[in-house]
Amino acid sequence: MLTNLFYRLPVMAYCGFIFWQSSSASFDSLPTFEYADKVMHLGGYALLGALVVRMLFNEALPFSRRNLMIAAILASTLYGASDEFHQTFVAERCGDVFDVVADGLGSALGVIVYARIRVWFRESRI
Repeated sequence: MLTNLFYRLPVMAYCGFIFWQSSSASFDSLPTFEYADKVMHLGGYALLGALVVRMLFNEALPFSRRNLMIAAILASTLYGASDEFHQTFVAERCGDVFDVVADGLGSALGVIVYARIRVWFRESRI
């Protein structure tokens, strides 16, 4: 039970952080380049994807590693879509389909990188 919390709490905390951040006004005053918001979405959801796949890999689920990776990408991307929908109700914010695309790409990147690092560490143990 305590082990499950060790893997679940970071996912819940990070989702809470994303929700809190998207509930406030946009950071338009920061110096940025043209697609900086897409890069931030990509990086933010790469972290979420890695946290979700980490959690799923450590649950006792009867699914293949590949299916767990797909589930992590889908769950992270759907959370991104729900967050964009949430932003349509926040003053000075709007939902953007291209942000969801960046969320999905970031989720996939995070899941794949985490899975590769996990395999590399497992293979490098003596």
